[in-house]
Amino acid sequence: MKILDALIDSLAVKDEPVKKVCTGAFWTAVTTRCTGLSTTYRDMDLQHSDEPKFVEGAGDFVGMPAARLVEFARSENTVSASIGMATVNSLIELDESKCTERGAFDILAEKGRGRNVAVVGHFPFIPKLRDITRNVWVIEKRLRPGDFAAGDAPRILPKAEVVSLTGTAFINHTIEELLALCRDAYVVLTGPTSPLAPVLFDFGIHAICGTRVTDEAEVVRHISQGACFKQLRGHGVRLLTMVKD
Repeated sequence: MKILDALIDSLAVKDEPVKKVCTGAFWTAVTTRCTGLSTTYRDMDLQHSDEPKFVEGAGDFVGMPAARLVEFARSENTVSASIGMATVNSLIELDESKCTERGAFDILAEKGRGRNVAVVGHFPFIPKLRDITRNVWVIEKRLRPGDFAAGDAPRILPKAEVVSLTGTAFINHTIEELLALCRDAYVVLTGPTSPLAPVLFDFGIHAICGTRVTDEAEVVRHISQGACFKQLRGHGVRLLTMVKD
């Protein structure tokens, strides 16, 4: 993927040693120069399928150059790709002066008021968003009433004026396919997996709503005990938004 290639190439330093890897039920954290987060993404039973897929080298990551784990972001094994994206996020040299402390709902509400909005993934803010937009179309693999299936994306996304994509699309390698469907929309990349990297603005993304880990020990303690992101908030993470100039 060109966007992933550009993201990896933008990392100024990739030879930092890996200090910690924690893959929990919902989130993965990797510590190198900083601590990066990613969704722990499992789209199938990787362990008990006819052709089991394991995380290659698991148990031996600490001490290796981060560049080796960065390459996991390209893996078709989604748990490995989750580790790779967390590693990428741990290496980003973030200029916080270019960020504001706000969440995805704030910017979607600002840009989407009275307009047609498409959201890939079912987020808790959907009901509030429906109150202020013309339409909200939710595209989701695990359908709830009123949602559209992933296969409907080619029909739905081109009609939207504002689109929210999830950083998980880097893990399942659908990010370029989705971006190609919303060339005329204001695109917001959301979720802790989302890299706060300005290079993404060259690929049709207008705002990135991601996270910054401020307390590695607290975050790892929660992730290792099965915390979801709602349980992580207030425990060593900040919600940050970076907007294209």
